[in-house]
Amino acid sequence: MANPSKTDPWFREMLRYGWSSFEAWLIWPFLIACFTASILFSRCTKTAGTTGEVILYCAQDQVFAEPILAEFTKQTGIAVKPVFDSEAVKTVGLANRLLAERDHPACDVFWGNEEFRTRQLAAVGVFRATNGWTAFGQRSRRLVVRQGGLAEVISNQFSVSQSPRPLNTDPLITDYLPLTALTNAAFSSRVSIAFPLFGTTATHFVALRQHWGESNWLVWCRALAANRPFLEEGNSHVVKRVARGEALIGLTDSDDITAAQREGLPVTALPIFPESLLIPNTLGLVAKPKPNPAAEKLYEFLQSPAVREQLIAAAALELETPSTNTLRPDWPALLRDLDRATDQLKEVFRR
Repeated sequence: MANPSKTDPWFREMLRYGWSSFEAWLIWPFLIACFTASILFSRCTKTAGTTGEVILYCAQDQVFAEPILAEFTKQTGIAVKPVFDSEAVKTVGLANRLLAERDHPACDVFWGNEEFRTRQLAAVGVFRATNGWTAFGQRSRRLVVRQGGLAEVISNQFSVSQSPRPLNTDPLITDYLPLTALTNAAFSSRVSIAFPLFGTTATHFVALRQHWGESNWLVWCRALAANRPFLEEGNSHVVKRVARGEALIGLTDSDDITAAQREGLPVTALPIFPESLLIPNTLGLVAKPKPNPAAEKLYEFLQSPAVREQLIAAAALELETPSTNTLRPDWPALLRDLDRATDQLKEVFRR
């Protein structure tokens, strides 16, 4: 159809009197709808353009972190680009990456799964000076056994003199076994630990060094290594080795034990004991020349009670027990001695 001419009667009437014909009643709602839609589209586009994105280095297990990050994006419109690490080197690998990028940081927020490496990063200025990092929730370092698999060894090999509170012979063990017992001949080639240069196992070993003293700790490390333990790629491998009956006992994290139990594996956690270590999650806000408001929102979101409850429900964290008698490291001293302790671990535990 050709464009209307000013000589057309209906066009001339429209200019003079406005839309008063039947056609006007049809076209006006369409024009109003188009105008409204254009305003809404403009506002949505503007909002999407200003929400930004966050780069997250995440040592929390991907299966637990992804639903939480998806909820954050749903609530805020902020896109999160997570960088995960392997189980074998998690936290340590990401911490080393943050150290390497310190002068030109790519990461906005660091989500750690233990405290020591976060303190190490904070000490060298990786995080914002004020309110730069925080800890929340807890897991714990535990000994794991196969259900019913340890009772006979305990009754035959250990006496009151070897343990302050000897284990009973019930398959559902209610007492604790000291870590010093892992060097006993009864556990030769039957202990499983994650390789102690990475992750929570490394932190636990360094904390034990401080607790026992360097010389006693070195004696224990060498005796443990001489007992030919399985040196695993990660804590979940420890639990699976014990579940298969290839190891009598393992030193691992509480969340890995719970995850195995949910899979139906026949494993039991020994109770928390004085040589256990509590392990919080941590969050760090990376220092940058130009702050990222979106990063601040993610940093606050991940500290929320809702996130903590979700992680507890997923068994990524435990219910907190503040009165528990566990290791209480002097963190500044641990940081000071880290290089020497790491060198000693490299010397003792070789693969």
